[in-house]
Amino acid sequence: MLRRLRQSLRQVLLLMARRPGLLCGAIVLGVLLVLAVKFTCSRAKNVVASARPPVRFFSPDAPVVDLYLGQLDQRLRSVAEVSLIFFYAPWCAHSMSARQELQQVAKKLAKQVQFVAVNCWWSQGKCRRQNRFYHYPIIHLFYRRFGPIEYKGPFVAPYVESFILKVITPLTYLPSRATLKDFLSSHEPRVVGFFQFNSSPQPPGYITYLSSALQSLKRDFRGVIRFGVVTNKRVAEAISLKEDESVHLYRRLNSSLIFPRRERNFTSEAISSWVFEHHETILQWLQPPGTKSRLLERELIKGPALLLFLPHNPLGCSPNPVLQQVADIAVRYHSCNNHSSWDKSLPSRSQCCQSVVLPESSTSVCEVCLSLSRSVLTSSPFSQYSACCRRVNELNESRAKEEPDTPRVQVMPPPLSTSSFFGSQQGGDDITGLRCQTNRTLRFYVLDVALNWPLAVRLGATGNRTDEVHYIPSGLKAFIRNFSAPYSLLQRHLVGEEDRKGGVEEHQHSAPRPLITELTTSSFLPCIMDLQKDVLLFYYTQWCGFCSVLNHIIIQLARLLQGNGTIAVARVNVARNDLPWEFMVDRVPSILLFPKYRKHYSVKFPDNLPITLPNLLRFILQHSGSVQYAGRPGTASNGAEAPSSRTSSGPSAVFRAEFLALQHEVEALRHARERLSQQLAQLWRDNRRLQFDTRSLETQSVELQQERKSLEEQHREKGRQLGEALRRLQELADTSEKLLNENTLLRVLLRALKDRTEAKEQAEAEQKRSHMAS
Repeated sequence: MLRRLRQSLRQVLLLMARRPGLLCGAIVLGVLLVLAVKFTCSRAKNVVASARPPVRFFSPDAPVVDLYLGQLDQRLRSVAEVSLIFFYAPWCAHSMSARQELQQVAKKLAKQVQFVAVNCWWSQGKCRRQNRFYHYPIIHLFYRRFGPIEYKGPFVAPYVESFILKVITPLTYLPSRATLKDFLSSHEPRVVGFFQFNSSPQPPGYITYLSSALQSLKRDFRGVIRFGVVTNKRVAEAISLKEDESVHLYRRLNSSLIFPRRERNFTSEAISSWVFEHHETILQWLQPPGTKSRLLERELIKGPALLLFLPHNPLGCSPNPVLQQVADIAVRYHSCNNHSSWDKSLPSRSQCCQSVVLPESSTSVCEVCLSLSRSVLTSSPFSQYSACCRRVNELNESRAKEEPDTPRVQVMPPPLSTSSFFGSQQGGDDITGLRCQTNRTLRFYVLDVALNWPLAVRLGATGNRTDEVHYIPSGLKAFIRNFSAPYSLLQRHLVGEEDRKGGVEEHQHSAPRPLITELTTSSFLPCIMDLQKDVLLFYYTQWCGFCSVLNHIIIQLARLLQGNGTIAVARVNVARNDLPWEFMVDRVPSILLFPKYRKHYSVKFPDNLPITLPNLLRFILQHSGSVQYAGRPGTASNGAEAPSSRTSSGPSAVFRAEFLALQHEVEALRHARERLSQQLAQLWRDNRRLQFDTRSLETQSVELQQERKSLEEQHREKGRQLGEALRRLQELADTSEKLLNENTLLRVLLRALKDRTEAKEQAEAEQKRSHMAS
């Protein structure tokens, strides 16, 4: 390739050398191309406009320091004991809506809190370079050197102000036993710390305890768990606190706990984690974010849930009376033993009762009770039990006299006369300890009706959001009793499109019959349970793309069947209409056929078949209701006579008999075809299984052959290695033998040399002697 390029370049150069005019033209074109590219790039730079400099986000008269250039000044936090930093993006709609709420709070708390707003979207600012925020706005609070405490609640002025006030005063001072009792009387969790301020202005553990209260605000922006501090030893003895720097977790339903300092480190994180692990939750607040979230799913999968939409004022000086009544009901519901350290007047439960449901033919409801008193337990075993039976109609009438009907709340008449069974034993409180008497334990959840009213409407609430507030406490006890009773008459409340519109519109008989019947929650069962019609039902949703693709096929099918009065085509939007669980489907789009005369034999369109007009017609003709089922018992509705029940004579009877015979033969052929298809499918499955087994055996054979080859290669390699070792050993043996021979020869030579040397030395000695003698 390089050779070709070089050759072509040489040819071009030779051509230019021969023709100088062509060379000049090429140079001129290159210069023009460079100028065009440079001009284009220079214009492109001018097209991109520079970003506009940021401007103030808050009004100048607002008591908020607006750092709209994105700078971070740590010195502003030292101006006040509590400082609030509001990170925003100027284009964000949530930031704009929260700006008005924050200004209202800042005007009230400007003397106590330093409010700072930082534009964290400006690319040249220090905030954008140091932080990576994925949503706006974000509020961080700092209490002295502690922080940041991120606010995770709704950006509404009362909620933000309430959160700031809790940060300003994280601890409640309890100077006397009366204030301590009032502090612990709330249904919300309470933590009390005992610290003596005699030796020093602030004991070392007090700062840690204060930090733990701020740590809890990081987890719960509502501050449901309140922290109190006691400095008087006599007041602390009321809750069995004797040691200094002790932390007490008060619990209503179980024994209260003291922080185990020997097992855990006395740090703010450890205290906060310990409190959240062991505290009791009687009423749990929920705040859905308004976007896609699994908050409700995580709570609803735990079991039955009672959602209460109540008005809530976070800044209320006195507790909400409706919320207080609901909390009292929840406390009584959870109080199984009812042993409170402050309220000794409540009697404990003396009997354990269980409702007994009699057969359907019986009209009575009985309750069997086991007495727990010592005098009865020591007597005969037959005297330990007692039973009380009453008729259901009498129970309902007596209950209706005790509690009149209340609007807006669905309260069914209780099946058990709980006032007569439990009222005499518990002072009229017939839901005390109900949590421990049933497996369907309720969990109480509270939502602010002002913030979550659309969710309430989606769940079936009607009217104005303030209409049901006055009736909730009066009907809540009866509703809980009916839900917990084994013989319960409560019905599931289905929400449909008419329910959201405020009522069901009446259909005029003069209106033309629609091509496709649009079903809702109220019209679903009357339509599909029409025994005189085959109903083809199409399940769809407004967000399903495949459903909209199939609309033209359903319309064509409805046009073909428009003149037939025995086949109806209907559809239902399952996203906007709740259906009974036995009529729900696991996917959309889905098509079900409810044949006439035998609605219990509903058939689903096969998932492996494409939804086309011929397939739908074949499906309807194959599974539609036959006249032969009309005379069977249970197929007529409201005493109406089936078409085939009328007797007739003449040719029509003969034709009907022949038609029925042909229909029987077709049915027999269809069954035979189904059996044959099942046998063929079984043979095909067996053949496939044999093919898979053959393939697996072949694979195993190939693997065995490969293993045999590898073993043979290993055998040959080992043989070669052994031969090489033997050869080396033989060489070593030969070498050692040669060495031995040479060693022997050397010994002989050394012996000869030694003898010669000795002889020579003797001759020299004799010569010396002879010379000396002469």
